[in-house]
Amino acid sequence: MSEELASGTKESLPGPQAGPREVWKKGGRLLSVLLAVNVLLLACTLISGGAFNKVAVYDTDVFALLTAMMLLATLWILFYLLRTLRCPDAVPYRDAHAGPIWLRGGLVLFGICTLVMDVFKTGYYSSFFECQSAIKILHPLIQAMFVVVQTYFLWISAKDCIHVHLDLTRCGLMFTLTTNLAIWMAAVVDESVHQAHSYTSAHSNTSHTRLASDLERVGSPVGGDPCPCNTAVCQIFQQGYFYLYPFNIEYSLFASTMLYVMWKNVGRLLASTHDGHGHTPTQVSLFRETFFAGPVLGLMLFLVGLAVFITYEVQVSGEEGHTEQALVIYYSFNIVCLGLMTLVSLSGSVIYRFDRRAMDQHKNPTRTLDVALLMGAALGQYAISYYSIVAVVVGTPRNLLGGLNLAHALLMIAQHTFQNVFIIESLHRGPPGPEPPDNPPKEPCQSLTFANHDALHTLPTCPPTPSLASPSPSPADSQEAAAIILAPRSHWRRRCLKDISLFLLLCNVILWIMPAFGARPHFSNMVEVNFYGYSLWAAIVNICLPFGIFYRMHAVSSLLEVYVLS
Repeated sequence: MSEELASGTKESLPGPQAGPREVWKKGGRLLSVLLAVNVLLLACTLISGGAFNKVAVYDTDVFALLTAMMLLATLWILFYLLRTLRCPDAVPYRDAHAGPIWLRGGLVLFGICTLVMDVFKTGYYSSFFECQSAIKILHPLIQAMFVVVQTYFLWISAKDCIHVHLDLTRCGLMFTLTTNLAIWMAAVVDESVHQAHSYTSAHSNTSHTRLASDLERVGSPVGGDPCPCNTAVCQIFQQGYFYLYPFNIEYSLFASTMLYVMWKNVGRLLASTHDGHGHTPTQVSLFRETFFAGPVLGLMLFLVGLAVFITYEVQVSGEEGHTEQALVIYYSFNIVCLGLMTLVSLSGSVIYRFDRRAMDQHKNPTRTLDVALLMGAALGQYAISYYSIVAVVVGTPRNLLGGLNLAHALLMIAQHTFQNVFIIESLHRGPPGPEPPDNPPKEPCQSLTFANHDALHTLPTCPPTPSLASPSPSPADSQEAAAIILAPRSHWRRRCLKDISLFLLLCNVILWIMPAFGARPHFSNMVEVNFYGYSLWAAIVNICLPFGIFYRMHAVSSLLEVYVLS
């Protein structure tokens, strides 16, 4: 009897409503992730094996793999663009949060610099064409084509929530993401080996010379070239593309983040174009509604930082007696800059204690990825800082340079922590709107002189104000109404938040420029090198520092979003 009732209950349940529904995602996502993991491990094996181990892996093998991956990714992107063009219903929804204009603008900027780098690399390898493999000249040409196609693809399709060929699309997006990560790893390894050669040329003791010979023997993109670069043009091309590597690195990471959001949005259903919630882009007027204190102070630190960076590079590469002086100047500037950034981030968090905007808890893959990248990329700088703290505290020499190094490491940890708290809380705030008044206004009919309050309910509602009820308001009235609507956005708290975000943005830019373009106090300061040994310390820095550099540029992107939404 109970079984009959149960079956009757099941039959009486209403069937699923007709309409769009989200299909099961786990299978397609698992397949695409497994594909990406296997391809990435293969690329990582070739790149790292050719750079750090005594194995018969040469730079031509790495170039051949990267070229094949970029060709396949380019073909898939062209297939995606043609398919969505011929099928208008392929993209029924677009995620308003994905691919903001500042992220796509940064991608275009870094893409242009990457194209310039490819021109320099082509010129460099063409300088001795007769003794080079053809793949070395083909690789930068294919990379230039890949950058152009991918930048156009991400510019027009970053917000897509595609609903056709879901598994194929997920695999294609993951493969393209893996291609960008492989390019990033190759660029990081190339830059690290180049820095190792620069260091060994400046410190020519026995162990470092033996390490340099090992690096030159293996087939890395830097070492292992049997053709000497003796001409002035060849050396210009070589130095040029090394200085442009930071832009190529950031381009690959920016593209990877946008591709991941697209992968998360495959088959996603949205209630409306803007998902019904979240932040709506507004017109941005730089330095509007600010106190100018943040931009001015940030610009001053930016200019001073450029002067300190140039001074550091000149003195470190010059006479050895000026190295300690250069390190003192470098650490002093960083201590001041990091201390101010820590205090400003704390001030922003305190201001949020008085902010009445509600927290936005709705599903947002872009924001989730931003938070994960901020927290994950900060681990690289955390690791370097803690290794430095141990070396300074436990190590025997205790001098001015050691004290500055210790203060720099402690402030680096504090600055990353409090800046992450400020940015993450800012990204989870709701969109700006009118703040609720402290004393809500009473009913507009309070000027009536009736003493009987029951009679008020029988009266008609108050007539509208003639100026607001007029069918064609004058331009002056429209401007006044617009000023009244926008007045809450000029609140002092929002002005302070805009100043704070601009100040932190400019400081993060200069702190990105210094390590990205060659400032390595980790090796000029011999405390860690003597404590851990060059090989171990070089491995720590070369693994962790790229994440710290990426953290700065990703923080710049997030702070620009905080500025726009404040």
